[in-house]
Amino acid sequence: MAQEVAIPGTDSNAKICNVIGVAFLSLVPFYLWIWWYRVNRELADYGRARGTEELGTSPGKSLLAVSLGALIIVPAVMSFFSTHKRITAAQAMTGQTPINGWVSILLYFFFSPAWVAYMQSGTNTVWENTGSSAAPVAPAITEADPAAEVAETATESTEDQPSA
Repeated sequence: MAQEVAIPGTDSNAKICNVIGVAFLSLVPFYLWIWWYRVNRELADYGRARGTEELGTSPGKSLLAVSLGALIIVPAVMSFFSTHKRITAAQAMTGQTPINGWVSILLYFFFSPAWVAYMQSGTNTVWENTGSSAAPVAPAITEADPAAEVAETATESTEDQPSA
């Protein structure tokens, strides 16, 4: 069963799903369309909460591209690549290592259930880490400024002298 998590800044929920379960369910007719809409809706909701359109704005158009647009082929392929780009952008926003584009392409063309699982693993990392939605910041390394130290030492030495 999928674990639901709140998408920060929205009233919506996202699902952390078992990647193997998603892979097998993608073989069921029409499940891929339901999954596709859900993933794109979750990303669009997260993007709206973060104030960016980088994660998509219309999950309905993405669904239309992979359903009816698949008859023309090009819209479906474009939607597949756009959704991959959205997942990697969301992973970058949460400070995660993005899923690999080359692995995604190979899985898409040679074994699509594994590709769906791979994409789901990408969204899982986003939702597991939304509590730490800011990218990790490395601690600042400050070098001692010799001029500032000299000025500070001079100020301290004048304060220590008795006034006449």
